[in-house]
Amino acid sequence: MTETTTASGPGRSADPREEKVAVVDEVRAKLASAGAAILTEYRGLKVSELEGLRRTLSQAGGEYKIYKNTLVRFATRDLGIEGLDPLLEGPTAIAFADADVPAVAKALRDFSRANPLLVVKGGVMGTSVLSPADASALADIAPREVLLARLAGLMAAPLQQFAGLLQALPRNFAYGLKALVDQGGAPGEPAGPGPGADAAPAAESDVPAPSAEPAGPGPGADTAPATHATEPTTAETPADPSNEGAQ
Repeated sequence: MTETTTASGPGRSADPREEKVAVVDEVRAKLASAGAAILTEYRGLKVSELEGLRRTLSQAGGEYKIYKNTLVRFATRDLGIEGLDPLLEGPTAIAFADADVPAVAKALRDFSRANPLLVVKGGVMGTSVLSPADASALADIAPREVLLARLAGLMAAPLQQFAGLLQALPRNFAYGLKALVDQGGAPGEPAGPGPGADAAPAAESDVPAPSAEPAGPGPGADTAPATHATEPTTAETPADPSNEGAQ
């Protein structure tokens, strides 16, 4: 039985499969944590151009990495991403966008306009595969700062309306209270005395109360009974005509 030995150079692992597993784990972790991953083909680009693209993407908050397509397939299958295999053909580099996805997509679009050899092949967002058009459309989304400002504005609008409502409550209550006072009280309550009500009782108090005794005789009442008393109570008899003839 012949024993076969494998020589390994300095800095190289004796089992190359362990290196591949580490790369697969790295790709899987980056795909899982990234907001989006945009796949590009860099065929024909110079090393200096690739380095410039890496710096540009780094400034935008992204990372540009080149992996073997086979290892990327293993990573995507572990994550349950289906339909990405057709994009893993030819030299492939992945732009990972951690936070500001639109900024990274815009940096890729601007670079590809100046360097047509860079081709956007598609992308991955979560477990969804993006077409080339979808991946390019990410560049048209407003920047993260603008989106945050819009969100803050949407959140502030209801608070401003609520603050205005709180300010209007005392004012409206004061108006309502004044209207209630002007109307003479709350609904259902007897209206209060109007102006001059206090003077009326005072004027009435100066007039003496009427007496319970019957009213006395008016002027001339004392002389009328005396006149009737002096008149004779007997009526005069008429003269007899026979007596007048005898005389």
